[in-house]
Amino acid sequence: MSDRFALTGARIFDGDDWHDDAALVVRDGLVEAIVAAGAVPSGVERIETGGGMLAPGFVDLQVNGGGGVMLNDHPDVASIETICRAHAPFGTTALLPTLITDTPAITAAAVAAGVEAAQQKVPGFLGLHLEGPHLSIARKGAHDPALIRPMLDAEQAMLIAARKILPVLLTTVAPESVEPARVSALVEAGIVVSLGHSDAGYAKARAFADAGATMVTHLFNAMSQIGNREPGLAGAAIDTGTLFAGIIADGIHVDPATMAIALRAKQGPARIFLVTDAMATIGTDMTSFTLNGRSVYRKEGSLRLADGTLAGADLDMISAVRFVHRVVGLDLSEALRMVSLYPAQAIGQSHRLGRFANGTAADIVALSDELDVRGVWIEGKRVFEVGVAKGA
Repeated sequence: MSDRFALTGARIFDGDDWHDDAALVVRDGLVEAIVAAGAVPSGVERIETGGGMLAPGFVDLQVNGGGGVMLNDHPDVASIETICRAHAPFGTTALLPTLITDTPAITAAAVAAGVEAAQQKVPGFLGLHLEGPHLSIARKGAHDPALIRPMLDAEQAMLIAARKILPVLLTTVAPESVEPARVSALVEAGIVVSLGHSDAGYAKARAFADAGATMVTHLFNAMSQIGNREPGLAGAAIDTGTLFAGIIADGIHVDPATMAIALRAKQGPARIFLVTDAMATIGTDMTSFTLNGRSVYRKEGSLRLADGTLAGADLDMISAVRFVHRVVGLDLSEALRMVSLYPAQAIGQSHRLGRFANGTAADIVALSDELDVRGVWIEGKRVFEVGVAKGA
């Protein structure tokens, strides 16, 4: 494929609007323009998609593993490559490999691997998400309570130093383990701070939003719930216009009716977006794996510890899109924004990800009318295809 080509024959969703009888022109890994199908510049290679639709590549901000590996077990660049490659066939073109609460040594290794992945320009690698260790034991979920700890000066300094050498750094913290001043310092250093795994009440969550936190991790899971006299962290996430919130749309972590209520009630401009919280199972037929030395079992669409605790999700992004569209009842345009534009906005990357405009990354997903992934391009390079024919 040349460095300049045009994808034709499909409806095009640019992140805001649909374009019919149009072509998506790509040059040197970037979107050049959306033009009428009959106005493709002379000499530009045409690639016929055979119908369906083209949409901005999916952006997943919470990916613990894939392709048989977990970042915690193998915090190296080879694992990052494997994870990114495993998620590409499901439409994910940019992701944050996510490290679950672990030791300082494992955390340091993951940061070093992230730096190397960025230097090597691993396709799909966006940065890192450090989920913990500064969480609440009361809302630990599948995190090892022996490894959960308060944030001290050294850990704050480590995060700030890591951000200087990583393209994107997101960290999930609980107000019980981190002071507001530390959150402000992290945000000032360019780190995206998300609140999660917390029993904090509404007022405390709002105070941390005022301190600079801009996100909530896997809404409704591992957090204080909405009550009649205490709205909790879940209520703060929905009611606070500056807080984005990830949500796991597998029908197991959150009931579809609860999702629909939250989506109707969410105060903007920040939005709810989709995450997979995926584990090693994605792209494999494995039935179990280990997390911090504990066995996790894959059964009936869920991943659980031996005691039944949910441990991440057996979910890919295109399945999440189908779920919110077909089960929750969202318009397809909004479902696609929830996996592209909104997560890109949440980490300050919407100038280049989550939409098609002149100069944005040519991260593209070709979908059938039945919402099956037929082709994927990352920065203009095809990394996955099913039935995509090359035209004259």
